[in-house]
Amino acid sequence: MKRLTTTFLLIATLALVNSCADSSRPNYQYMPNMYEPVGYETYQEVGFLPDGSEALTPPDNTISRGWLPYELVNDIEGKELSRAMESPLDSLNSEANLAEGKELYEIYCAICHGNQGKGQGQLVKREKILGVPSYADAARNITVGSTYHVIYYGLNSMGSYAGQLNYEERWQVSEYVMKLKEDLSN
Repeated sequence: MKRLTTTFLLIATLALVNSCADSSRPNYQYMPNMYEPVGYETYQEVGFLPDGSEALTPPDNTISRGWLPYELVNDIEGKELSRAMESPLDSLNSEANLAEGKELYEIYCAICHGNQGKGQGQLVKREKILGVPSYADAARNITVGSTYHVIYYGLNSMGSYAGQLNYEERWQVSEYVMKLKEDLSN
């Protein structure tokens, strides 16, 4: 009888402990900062910001470091104006620019346009993307400036690569595209 009473008390104690436990929240937190986030006030008064100010705005006519503005807008007139643009890259270092442009082209462009610029990249061959024209197409009339414009803004189903390529890299890829066009024309 004593054994039965002990067993009953043990089962009752376990039932009581389990009924008070919350399975969605642990009872013991060994590192509470991992469970409970600490809130920070971003623009609180600490003495160096003027009264009632938020984030400080940059001075007028300034640009972010490492970014150069592109003057032409994304419309038909801007694309036509871009045809007359020439590459600002150093012509004495053209072999290095073409080598870098080829490497970047193979990373970002060849998947759709193909390694030779014939419009037969892997995605086109697998019919994931359709209608990628060849650089040799006479109706395309592409120039180094219009290529830069398309890389900057995108065209049709091709999105912009301005976020992936910086100013110099966009011009390097544009010059390499013109080299591919010249190779296909010969």
